[in-house]
Amino acid sequence: MSRADTIAAIATPAGRGGIGIVRVSGPRAPAIAAALVGRVPEPRRAVLASFADGSGATIDRGIALYFDAPRSFTGEHVLELHAHGGPIVLAMLLRRVLELGARAAEAGEFSLRAYLNDKLDLAQAEALADLIDAGSAQAARAAMRALEGELSQRVAALAEAVTDLRMRVEAAIDFPEEEIDFLADPDIAARLADLRKRCDDLLAAAGQGRLLRDGMSVVIAGRPNAGKSSLLNCLAGYDAAIVTEIPGTTRDLLRERIHIEGMPMHIVDTAGLRESGDAIEQEGMRRALAEMDRADRVLLVLDTSAGEREPAPELIARLPSSVPITIVHNKIDLTGEAAGLDAEDDQPRVRLSARTGAGIDLLRSHLMECMGYSSAEAGVISARTRHLDALSRARASVEAAQRQFEESRAGELVAEELRTAQGALAEISGEVTSEDLLGRIFAAFCIGK
Repeated sequence: MSRADTIAAIATPAGRGGIGIVRVSGPRAPAIAAALVGRVPEPRRAVLASFADGSGATIDRGIALYFDAPRSFTGEHVLELHAHGGPIVLAMLLRRVLELGARAAEAGEFSLRAYLNDKLDLAQAEALADLIDAGSAQAARAAMRALEGELSQRVAALAEAVTDLRMRVEAAIDFPEEEIDFLADPDIAARLADLRKRCDDLLAAAGQGRLLRDGMSVVIAGRPNAGKSSLLNCLAGYDAAIVTEIPGTTRDLLRERIHIEGMPMHIVDTAGLRESGDAIEQEGMRRALAEMDRADRVLLVLDTSAGEREPAPELIARLPSSVPITIVHNKIDLTGEAAGLDAEDDQPRVRLSARTGAGIDLLRSHLMECMGYSSAEAGVISARTRHLDALSRARASVEAAQRQFEESRAGELVAEELRTAQGALAEISGEVTSEDLLGRIFAAFCIGK
């Protein structure tokens, strides 16, 4: 991608609509405006105009908006053509823009230019994509906080505190004749402890934000007719799966996405686990086991009305050992048991009825607790796995600096750990990054953004 190019794309979703927008960014935007509209509109003032093709015939009549550099989203000259939202009209309009010297934009290239022109830092650019993809009001609000710079500001403040302490340590090392004995200064230990706490607080807020964005993956497993599909329907709130008395009704994976107090949950209903000579059923079980390997938790459903109180050893043996399991005692409406949750040991158990809904709220609360999710919104900022990884590395370096200060009293090692923490924090905003990382991040954006 060359930043000297002028790029263009349809910025509204595919399909028919009342309004569709073609967006142009780059040095040729004024010339394209003059050719299409007949003049360059006054910056930031909407004008009603006819959009002309190469022969002068009118393609459509709509609104033209022009933003001069650097006062635009991308920091470049930007032209927006608001036309009627038919796909043919928009395709004709885009084709004319390309004829006038623009090229088709790559996915996320407008946002990439905003980042490269210092209109957004990398965390804000990612928050923009998260806002577009938000699946709940809570996720949208968390993404907006990050887009407004709350994550970047907190990271920058933390990085400044790390840098300030590092400078103080390095000054003591570089100028020993000044007789600055930083090792004897009790303020150093207090500041290291404060840095560690601030890392923990930011990790907690960002961790909640990642859950709002990525959610939890849950696989429902068990023998045929244990009530797996009924449990899926109960969690989803409608009949997403076919439920019959015939064993083996579900043969392939059935996926549903729901929200529990704002947290997305990806639920997968699977084929019943049993010995079978049916090739289709065997393939369904193979897919079920593969899906469990990628899950955050497996709900192992038992039919208590059939006397199934403990999972059979051969059933447990088929489940992945690395994925935590919650045992669901289903059909308590037939056994007369009370709904309940026992979560004190390594294998939590929930007693419920997927048919009546008794105990479902206990299961929802349990799943939120398993992920460490809190429904409280205060301070939650949209974040991604890479942010958590960078924050975790920064915290580990601060902890190592604290350990070096307390145990070895080695100023050089303390300074080096603080330098490493500083670098990890700089990755979040994009001060330190690679072209490969930028390519992966912006390639996930939609065309036209």
